[in-house]
Amino acid sequence: MNKLAQEKSAYLKHSAYQRIDWNPWSDEVFERARLEDKPVFLSSGAIWCHWCHVMAKECFEDEEIINLLNEHFINIKLDRDERPDIDRRYQQAVALMGAGGGWPLSVFLTHDRKPFFGGTYFPPDDRFGRPGFRKILKTVSEYYRESKDKINKYSEMIINSLKPDNLRHGDIEKGAIDEAVKAIVSEFDPQNGGFGSAPKFPMPGAMEFLINRYFFTRQESISFVVRKSLYAMAKGGFHDQLAGGFHRYSTDEAWIMPHFEKMADDNAWLLRNYIDAYSVFGDEYFRETAEGIINFVKNVLSDAEGGFYASQDADVTPNDEGGYFTWTEKDIREPLTEEKFRIFSLHLFNEKGSMHHDASKRVLFVSKNVKDIAAETGMSNERIYEIIKIAKGKLLAERYKRHAPFIDTALYTSLNGMMITSYIKAARAFGDNSLKEFALKSLNRILGMHFIDNELFHSAGVKALLDDYIYLTEALTAAYEATGNSSYLEKADMLIDTCIKKFWDSGGSGFFDTDSEVIGLRLKGLEDIPHPSPNAAAIMLLLKLYHLTDKNLYMQYAEKALRVFSLRAKDIGIHAGYYYAALDAYFNMLRLTLYTTRESDLAVTALSAHSPYASIAYADDRGYVLPCLKSECMEPVYSAEGLKIFLKNRGIKNIQ
Repeated sequence: MNKLAQEKSAYLKHSAYQRIDWNPWSDEVFERARLEDKPVFLSSGAIWCHWCHVMAKECFEDEEIINLLNEHFINIKLDRDERPDIDRRYQQAVALMGAGGGWPLSVFLTHDRKPFFGGTYFPPDDRFGRPGFRKILKTVSEYYRESKDKINKYSEMIINSLKPDNLRHGDIEKGAIDEAVKAIVSEFDPQNGGFGSAPKFPMPGAMEFLINRYFFTRQESISFVVRKSLYAMAKGGFHDQLAGGFHRYSTDEAWIMPHFEKMADDNAWLLRNYIDAYSVFGDEYFRETAEGIINFVKNVLSDAEGGFYASQDADVTPNDEGGYFTWTEKDIREPLTEEKFRIFSLHLFNEKGSMHHDASKRVLFVSKNVKDIAAETGMSNERIYEIIKIAKGKLLAERYKRHAPFIDTALYTSLNGMMITSYIKAARAFGDNSLKEFALKSLNRILGMHFIDNELFHSAGVKALLDDYIYLTEALTAAYEATGNSSYLEKADMLIDTCIKKFWDSGGSGFFDTDSEVIGLRLKGLEDIPHPSPNAAAIMLLLKLYHLTDKNLYMQYAEKALRVFSLRAKDIGIHAGYYYAALDAYFNMLRLTLYTTRESDLAVTALSAHSPYASIAYADDRGYVLPCLKSECMEPVYSAEGLKIFLKNRGIKNIQ
């Protein structure tokens, strides 16, 4: 009997109608597998996942497959957003088996939760070079009956291989910063922007590091990498050209063809990148892109009572990938005049955006810029901008008439922490108080929902993970800096202390991802995959809290983590991007103590002016701001203009 109907997860509820005997993850399910001597089939995915929906339709509605699963297996459905800790371990296990990774994750387990076979999407029959799922079910069932000893030995070997090695400690070296820049830039794609080859993910940790390095060094080579990449992403189909916000990743090297789901975490980090790029380069296109992300989040991922939703699905139906976001020529012609259609098509409607399953439908991306269209048509730039703006508005209105993809309204602590911090950054950079007020409203709601009797939760009934502690504490710290309200800093101080007690590896330094073993494992990673690693974010946070609280213990933990991950960071290059941002902050974090009122021009300037790795502390009103770098304090600054000059000169003096 299917037992998913009463689950909180939208993804699990989505599978409740299926005739498969699905169970949520629980001890009782594995005990049943032991008693019935059956293997466990675990299907992990998410409500936003296109191929999860495809496999559900092709396989989980197939009569023979349903019967095979119900007769020969104990079946578990897992929401990877609700239980990322469980999903992460089996993702790594399947990758170790040589079957790649991603969603849906399809993995077979023993009754003691150990994986012995797995993969991702399987078609019902042999197709795309993949074995058919019904064949796999028959083969696995037979192998389980006949070869339990081999399965037990192999699954034990997989689990042991996943246990983290003891990392060799390295040194905290200033020279590693320049070496990291070289390593990251070496992976840059000069033709298309971004890093590596298809599929392409934004790497916001590395991007933040490079933006800040440019601020300090003014190296044009870094400027080119940053600007080319941010422009390429914003002009591509990877960026929603009508409603703003970014899809999850690009399937091609040129950022044209996205995987269409839109995630809170991706957009939170990209918002930070575009805000910082605008602040450093002064490019209005970066500000426009950042404001587009904010508009998308406001309209789609925000709860009126406070809080940010997890995601918007890629599709309405699995048969029409990206259908909500794509356009035919007829779709565009109908609401537009001939002139507007011609200009809009030159700008955004190009055959390179044609969908693989239906070439009449296209992803919108910038294929010709305004200047080139002006040269081709003889119109002024201003007139073309006006036409494009009007046409975008009309087409967005038409899109809103379509049946929209599902929105997962779960309010996960970690995702909310990320977005709250990003909103506060936007409020400071753009002077938009409404963003700050909504961020604070959201922060208070998440604390009320998920911090219960001094225990933090990821979501209702799910214990908090490292990500939850780090990103909520970061949000509290950002709230303190934006308001001067010491209660936020006190809560941040209390949460990071709890986090250290629960997650710190006392035997080897760094943070584990969980406070206890999950399937016999506690993992300790550094990789940005693709948004920043919580261990790297933790180092950055500890440094900031040291500067705000003067607690030497936080600096000591930050230094231990920097040392334990230093050699690993050199091995993984761009995937240690945010670690290197934290290392950069170790040498360059500036403390600005506001001996002034929160409403003064000095305070407003301190909060709005961009200065990488700056911490804002508050003290009694004496009419000045005191800047300190590490243990050295400089002359007090008494005027807003003087503070602007001081902060700008940080970049000119090539501090390292």
